[in-house]
Amino acid sequence: MKLVSDSSGVPINLPPNAIAESESPKKKLSERQKARRMVLQALYQWQLANASASDIQAEFRAYYLGKIDWKYFNEVFPAIVPRAAQLDEAIIPYLDRDIQALDPIELSLLRFGMYELLHRIDIPFKVVINESVELARIFGATDSHKYINGILDKAARQIRTLEV
Repeated sequence: MKLVSDSSGVPINLPPNAIAESESPKKKLSERQKARRMVLQALYQWQLANASASDIQAEFRAYYLGKIDWKYFNEVFPAIVPRAAQLDEAIIPYLDRDIQALDPIELSLLRFGMYELLHRIDIPFKVVINESVELARIFGATDSHKYINGILDKAARQIRTLEV
């Protein structure tokens, strides 16, 4: 079953390792980590397929089984989508290139990380950065984890001044 298709029904290929479960038998993912992967995948799908957030949410709910932090997924993913333009504006000052030049995975990760830095103060900034970097290592291009780390670290220093 292909999860991603554009508005005309044409399939869009996800990165080869774009799954919610762990690829490595050595490391067991927590329910929150699985939910984070799903948020990234849902943002990627939303960005490329132009489907509604509620449709993507329902599709993920039907497709993914097992122990997943659904509360987190259902709070975070639908909160990011309507704020995409606002999050992009918050990201732009930290970029060294035009936002349109970003890889779709990098852009999704930066929106996700920026959302957590700005709106989820219950999550320590180091966790936001570390989880984003880990997702970039798994799903992103070769050195995208370094880029994500640099952008979110700069943003955290200005956004979470009391915590840093």
